[in-house]
Amino acid sequence: MKFSVSDLLDQLRGDAVLPLTNLEKKLALKTAVEKAQLELALQALAKVGVIASGEEGISRASNDAIFEARVRSSSKGFCFALREDGGEDVYLRDHQLNHAWNGDRVLVKVTREGGRRRSPEGVVQCVLERANTTVLAQVELQAEQLVAVPLDDRLHAAIQLPETDAAHAETSDTAVVEVSLDRFPVGQFPAQGHVARSLKVQGSEADDHELLLARHRLNTSGFSGRASLKVPAESGRDDLTALPTVLLQGWSAKDAPLLPAVSLEALDDGAQRLWVHTPSVAERLALESPLERWLRQHGEALSLGSSWISLLPATLHKAAALVAGKSQDALSVALDLSADGTLQHFRFCRSQVQVDGVLDLKGLAALLARKPKARTTPAALKSLKDHLPLLEQLQALVELLRQQRLATGGLELDLPVPPLEPLAELASGLPDQRWQGWLPAWSADQPLHWLRELLRPAEQALGRHFAALELPGLFLTHGAPDPGQLNDLVKLAVGLDIPLELGSDGNAPAAQALAAAFAGTDRSRVLQQQLREVTTPVQLSAEPGANALAAEETAYAPWCCPSLHYSAIWNQLLLVALLSEGKDRPSVRHKTRLDLSSESCHGQVEWPLFSPSLMAQFQDPMASGLVSRLNGRARSADEVERDALALVQARSAQGLVGQTLPGVISGIQSYGFFVEIPPTQVEGLVHVSSLKDDWYEYRSRQHRLVGRKNRRTYKLGDAVEVEVQKVDVLRHQIDLVVPDAAEEGDDNDAS
Repeated sequence: MKFSVSDLLDQLRGDAVLPLTNLEKKLALKTAVEKAQLELALQALAKVGVIASGEEGISRASNDAIFEARVRSSSKGFCFALREDGGEDVYLRDHQLNHAWNGDRVLVKVTREGGRRRSPEGVVQCVLERANTTVLAQVELQAEQLVAVPLDDRLHAAIQLPETDAAHAETSDTAVVEVSLDRFPVGQFPAQGHVARSLKVQGSEADDHELLLARHRLNTSGFSGRASLKVPAESGRDDLTALPTVLLQGWSAKDAPLLPAVSLEALDDGAQRLWVHTPSVAERLALESPLERWLRQHGEALSLGSSWISLLPATLHKAAALVAGKSQDALSVALDLSADGTLQHFRFCRSQVQVDGVLDLKGLAALLARKPKARTTPAALKSLKDHLPLLEQLQALVELLRQQRLATGGLELDLPVPPLEPLAELASGLPDQRWQGWLPAWSADQPLHWLRELLRPAEQALGRHFAALELPGLFLTHGAPDPGQLNDLVKLAVGLDIPLELGSDGNAPAAQALAAAFAGTDRSRVLQQQLREVTTPVQLSAEPGANALAAEETAYAPWCCPSLHYSAIWNQLLLVALLSEGKDRPSVRHKTRLDLSSESCHGQVEWPLFSPSLMAQFQDPMASGLVSRLNGRARSADEVERDALALVQARSAQGLVGQTLPGVISGIQSYGFFVEIPPTQVEGLVHVSSLKDDWYEYRSRQHRLVGRKNRRTYKLGDAVEVEVQKVDVLRHQIDLVVPDAAEEGDDNDAS
């Protein structure tokens, strides 16, 4: 079909009734076949109680028993519906899936309420949107039928192929295929598809990127329509070109996302005014234009390790970029910070700025290595020679802001990306938050780490501003880890002979305090990995809320990195609308105007800031599930980057087959234990069946395997030597053995 059920339901907002002809127009249906498909879909949705159809048109039915969710399957066949409204996950039995696959967005009805130790159960009523329109697979002949078996073992279905694809079965050892789905399973009929292309298993870095793109169904072609960009208005702009301004650049790839620039001014009594100048993407976009809707759909820029899949089309990227030596349009905020780094006042504006120089990795390294009273300027800092005092002031402010964040619980974990060349862009990290509920440990030589501290008060300011004015912004919320899980982690550490204690109230220390305690032990990395697993993810929300990671109690709104996240574009669109079209007085008869660009207007606005039509442009997408879709895109972006990391690590491990190397036990399960091998930190499995020197018992509470006969113990964080036996790059699986355990078993067998 030309549309998905999700597309259809997105057009039905609130209680509004939409005539059938209008619905056909919104879905761009023109042919009789397309309209017949719509009629069939409407009948099915009415039958399951999702829509109501009458003479006046179609509307959403009020049905609290049905909710939207995403299917999450395991390799062992267990399936759950992850509610998009944040409710409890619902267990789905095999016969209740109704042919939904892992990742699909579905409508679910609860059939059995949960108990104390049992999840609620449900049934899939309808598939809203298919996640797997193409799959990576291997071609096999099963019972005289040519089928594609997905590499993803969470997809429990074989796809029938035409006989014309038989040649691909002969190359299954050296290549995999990308299969396009022609028909998903219906009733007793299995899924059908065809081979779209063949991909090399053992190839170059470019071939690995193609595998990654195919696995996650990513399209690098970008926006295909005509990008008609608006020209930012010249009137009403603040001229900030005289401000000394520096661009912090941590990425080196040509297609890397755009970054903001910063300025700094000294105020009285040790206070400072920090300026953050962001690329003004929103001023060049029209809300609800084809380009803006495309950006909304894609949501995130993606790092493939050494390159990027850009969010912005090339024309918009070039137009909005801040470049040294050139006067350009920007969106800026003046942040008045007290001597201890507390945000006191702020004011937003549409501005004209000029970047004086770029501080990149080499320049920052030279700055840190430079002696305070040195008379010579390193070559890497020549372009910033006149602004060295500014850089030193920024360095002091960055450290002040970081200490302020740490003091209020912002979590840092020392889990860096391995130093592999194909991961250079990933290793630099992000200048802001996305999904994971922790920040990489501070590195003074990383410009993006400087930037993340400087952007925090800017995004605090916008969050507080939108919350106070009750505007429909997108807020980043983040909660502290569950105290019970932290308590369990303390018990684990104590079991590993780490001297930790619960507080006087019986609870574990805060997550950041635990991370600091772990850092001083010989099991630091594995314990911080366990802490990572109990952190709560960052979530986008339509409602303002606390953000523990940013040390913000009220509201936190991203807007400084619009080429990284669509959420920043949305908030920029709302900010531009406020600055240019916001009503600063009840009517033209009132002479007194409010300053809508600063916190001075908080608590004084008693009238609608926007016209009804303008407010509807922001409220309608919110009502149509914008937040849940963007949260899904953020999760997908993190999955892509984790997959890119695992692929490079697995590829690096291929040259280690047959070698015996030192490693550290990073995880214990009943079926064996995982071992990380430095410096690439590639992780492999020692299966319990390969430990032939004894019969090993799994003690879950102590996170260890213990031999019954010789009492040999394998526990979390232990150093162990392992031999790399096999590497499956496609599935990121590395098989390891402990040589002496395997040899002792062989000797016992021989005797």
